Amino acid sequence: MQVILLDKVVNLGNLGDVVKVKDGYARNFLIPVGRARRATAAAKQEFEAKRAELEKAAAAKLAESQAVGEKLSGITVKLTQKAGVDGRLFGSVTNHDIAEELTKQGFKVSKAQVRMPDGAIKIVSDSTVSVALHTDVVVDITVSVYGETA
Repeated sequence: MQVILLDKVVNLGNLGDVVKVKDGYARNFLIPVGRARRATAAAKQEFEAKRAELEKAAAAKLAESQAVGEKLSGITVKLTQKAGVDGRLFGSVTNHDIAEELTKQGFKVSKAQVRMPDGAIKIVSDSTVSVALHTDVVVDITVSVYGETA
């Protein structure tokens, strides 16, 4: 299916690109989320009429993400979990826990934006985690997990 991208999509294209994607990806994700539109002749004309407006909105979103990224850069999130004597946690620290703590600190971050390359944290330690605020803005933060004996 041919779609017009209304936003930058990682590994797919930039705003305004006409790309061919699988039907299910377009119908179930890109179009409902508002990141793309079917590439019909009428849709192309309508997009060209709104192109400047969409580019301005994308630039504003990028600038806002960069500002939040500068504040978030280098921050340390401290979490306390129950742990055994050997330092292993009873359970784990997930992207949901980190996003929740960042929200408490005043940053609007969803759990989908928290990227944990090594998976969930299962030991008492300091770990580096990425937060993708925008497709072009990825910030590394430190997560310190402290153990609380049961």
